[in-house]
Amino acid sequence: MSDKKIGDVILDIKNISLRFGGVKALTDISFNVREHEIRSIIGPNGAGKSSMLNCINGVYTPTEGSITFRGKTFAHMNSRQVAEMGVARTFQNLALFKGMSVIDNIMTGRNLKIKSGLLWQALRNPFGIGPADKEEIAHREFVEHIIDFLEIQAYRKTPVGQLPYGLQKRVDLGRALAMEPQVLLLDEPMAGMNVEEKQDMCRFILDVNDEFGTTIVLIEHDMGVVMDISDRVVVLDYGKKIGDGPPDEVRNNEDVIRAYLGSSH
Repeated sequence: MSDKKIGDVILDIKNISLRFGGVKALTDISFNVREHEIRSIIGPNGAGKSSMLNCINGVYTPTEGSITFRGKTFAHMNSRQVAEMGVARTFQNLALFKGMSVIDNIMTGRNLKIKSGLLWQALRNPFGIGPADKEEIAHREFVEHIIDFLEIQAYRKTPVGQLPYGLQKRVDLGRALAMEPQVLLLDEPMAGMNVEEKQDMCRFILDVNDEFGTTIVLIEHDMGVVMDISDRVVVLDYGKKIGDGPPDEVRNNEDVIRAYLGSSH
C-alpha cells in the first residue's frame, strides 16, 4: 500500500441486524470506514456481504442498528437520499442500458447533478447557448474525463451490450464515478473476469482511491485481490462478524481461516 493519509471515520455501522421473516441475514454487525481507505468486506457465499451493502445504500431497512455518515445518524435512508449524500454503487449484476452507448450510460450517473429543467430551457437565448446547453457541455466534459481515465475512449459510441464483459464492468464503474461519490460501494467488481481484466480493474480501483481520493467499500471473492489492495478487511460468516483488521491480521485469524480461507484456499 502507498503512504496515503487515512482520514477520520466517514461511515460508522453500529449493531446492524437484518431479518427476513424468521431468517437472520445479519446479526449485530458493527464496523467503520475511514476517509480515503479501501475497506473490504469478505466471507463465504451467503455470509451477508451484499445484504450489508444493501443496508448501507438504502435498499434494505435494517431491523436494528444505525448507520452514521459524516456525523449524521440514520436508522434508514432511501437509495436516492444516500446517492444525494455522496454514496455511489456498482452492482454484481450489471445495471447498464445495453442498447445505449458507453458515453450515454456514463452520463446517466450525472442525473443527480443536472439542475436544468424546462424553465432553464425557456430562458435559452435564441442567438446563443442557454444555461441548459452550457450545463450539458460541462457534464459531457466531466464524462469524457472519466472515459479517458478508464481508458475506454475507443468505445465511446459503442452500445454497451456489444462490449466484452470486462469492459462492461469498467463502464459500470464509470457510471458510478460520474456521480462524484465520496464513498464508492463496489459489489464484486471482478466477478467473472479473467486474470488480465482483474489486474486492470485492480489498477483502476487503486487509481480512483488515489487520484480522486474516493473512499471505497469493496465486496470481493478473490482473496489475493483483497489482501493486495485493502487497508482493512471485515469478515462475515453466516451474517455475523468474525474478523476485522488489516489484511495481515485477518489472514492469520483462526476463525477466518476456518470459515473461509481454509475451506477454499
